[in-house]
Amino acid sequence: MSKFRFSAVQKAQGRKPIEVKELGRRSDFFGINVFNERTMVQYLSKEAFKGVKYAVDNGKKIDRKIASQVAAAMKDWAISKGVTHYTHWFQPLTGATAEKHDAFFEVTENNMAIEAFAGSALVQQEPDASSFPSGGIRNTFEARGYTAWDPTSPAFIYGTTLCIPTIFVSYTGEALDYKTPLLRALSALDDAATAVCKYFDKNVKKVNASLGWEQEYFLIDKSIAFSRPDIILAGRTLLGHSSAKGQQLDDHYFGSIPSRAISFMRELENECMLVGIPIKTRHNEVAPNQFEVAPINEEANLAVDHNALLMDIMGRVASKHNFKVLFHEKPFEGVNGSSKHNNWSLTTDTGINLLGPGKTPMSNLQFLTFFINTIKAVLSYEELLGASIASAGNEHRLGKKEAPPSIMSIFIGEQLTKVLNDLESVTDGKLSPEEKTDLKLNVVGKIPDVLLDNTDRNRTSPFAFTGNKFEFRAVGSSANCANPMTVLNTIVAKQLQDFKTEVDKLIDNKSFKKDEAIFNVLREYIKSSKSILFEGNGYSDEWEKEAKKRKLSNYKTAPEALKEKISKKAISLFEELNVMSKIEVEARYEIEVEEYTKRIQIESRVLGDIAGNHVVPTAVHYQNMLIKNVKGLKEIFGNDFEQHALQQIRLIKNISDHIESIHKKVDEMLEERKKANKIKDFSKKANAYCVKVKPFLDAIRYHCDKLEIMVDDEMWTLTKYRELLFTR
Repeated sequence: MSKFRFSAVQKAQGRKPIEVKELGRRSDFFGINVFNERTMVQYLSKEAFKGVKYAVDNGKKIDRKIASQVAAAMKDWAISKGVTHYTHWFQPLTGATAEKHDAFFEVTENNMAIEAFAGSALVQQEPDASSFPSGGIRNTFEARGYTAWDPTSPAFIYGTTLCIPTIFVSYTGEALDYKTPLLRALSALDDAATAVCKYFDKNVKKVNASLGWEQEYFLIDKSIAFSRPDIILAGRTLLGHSSAKGQQLDDHYFGSIPSRAISFMRELENECMLVGIPIKTRHNEVAPNQFEVAPINEEANLAVDHNALLMDIMGRVASKHNFKVLFHEKPFEGVNGSSKHNNWSLTTDTGINLLGPGKTPMSNLQFLTFFINTIKAVLSYEELLGASIASAGNEHRLGKKEAPPSIMSIFIGEQLTKVLNDLESVTDGKLSPEEKTDLKLNVVGKIPDVLLDNTDRNRTSPFAFTGNKFEFRAVGSSANCANPMTVLNTIVAKQLQDFKTEVDKLIDNKSFKKDEAIFNVLREYIKSSKSILFEGNGYSDEWEKEAKKRKLSNYKTAPEALKEKISKKAISLFEELNVMSKIEVEARYEIEVEEYTKRIQIESRVLGDIAGNHVVPTAVHYQNMLIKNVKGLKEIFGNDFEQHALQQIRLIKNISDHIESIHKKVDEMLEERKKANKIKDFSKKANAYCVKVKPFLDAIRYHCDKLEIMVDDEMWTLTKYRELLFTR
């Protein structure tokens, strides 16, 4: 082992876990750094509190007078906790969060220093937008952008800064962030779902989408991680031979959590509790050094903010514990990559989970209505849903026998499949009293019992029903949850609108009673949605063939999938529901395609550098040692030396072959990159990087990995997989 790697590994192995200060019962300090309702009651007047509550509950703007009162209260509360600055915290289309800190400090006309925070500063600010991705919405020299307060996601204190969640829009009003379209989609879903809910309960006034994400990640010793240029620059290993032991023994999954990881997790959970992130679960994942953290489900917009905040907190806490946290979907070959399961459901302001069965046939009919409409929505827009999770990182996971395939399908289980089949067999048209009784008692009435037994799960399904929610399992670990959640909530909103139109038409035109009209429409949906339902092994080749027969999309690359975002069907959907304009849709497509291109470009440049400056020189150095050895054997054994140097000579030749192949393929990759860089059309450029440049990454890696197991371990300059994945 080289001196550099030896010191890094030894240093890691000799570390003691950092002591984490316990803050007491988590219920006692949960959300104490959040300007939530509990805090607002203490710091706001009744008028201001009611104004904020009304605006949040009804999606209305907050009066400037009330905003000034809220700002003053926020400032007093924050300063009492040692805060010195405030920031509008937003999520631009870079995939990371953004913030610009301003001090509460002001100077008056008579040169007196005061602490101030005006309502205008709370409600809106104007950060420089010139360097954020815009997808051609504005020119680079047009720097103006606006952040506007989102009161539905409470402000929080992080460190010594008051963070105010905001949307981010251009000077001309187009969304430049993930939050704005999500909020619009949630509003559309609220309207559509509430209208449908009134078939069952006139008291329902609001429906919220809920989200519970499961964040997978790798923890790598920081000093070792920084010995790998590919991890630092690309977020994943671009080369590295598999360790003799990986995950094949299944001994890491749900195993005892290492002490250093536990220390990290405890501090992470403490930090999350302070800012109101309701972390509930932690455990080892399948691959070595891979873990998962998951919260209690929350309202979708807040959950998205909390996941973005969590990822930032994880990076900072990991660094304190001498870890590097990796969110890349496939940081290591030969072991499982990471995902971010999105558990999605719908809840009413009356406390009902619309995807959970109830105690009465009517409540179960409500469950079936939202359950079947979700299935129909996914079928109608499966291509767009697949595009929502497409990325350069996720391209490494989807369809690779470790993650759901890129083919969208829904798993609902054998028992619920039978329920749908029974509903399908219901007589078309009006129901006789006997049919109504049989349907309500023997089919609808037994759903709660069915779900109690329907506990099996299909881990190969990208979209699975898991009892009282749908689990979107194909989302990548580095993704912003807002992207898939915007699409999912939009397509379900559209489907519920269509459903209500059809039901009302049956009631108005044919004098159907409400229940009969609902049953008739649901029956037709069940018939037309069978192609999206799949209970088998999503990893199998047979399913791929079957999916093709069912005319389900199966895009193998991200550039292919992303094109669905700018289809006429997608643009029409977003415009109809006022989620995004055509300009905003096309801008996002351009940004995501360009990001794909840049990531492959960076990876190819990094691999070319490592191959030329680490791998080849090391291999040549070792080869020279072998040549010297062979010459020495010749001096000793004379003409008979070959029989004593057979393995060395063979090794010298093999090393030469691999070095030659590396040089050749790096040069070829460079030429293809040059050609791709000349392409002006960003879509064609991404395709060129995908088809022409990306294959060289695997080809070059193959030869580098072969050299790794040939070259003397003490001479190899790059930290190996066994050290990256098994150092505690």
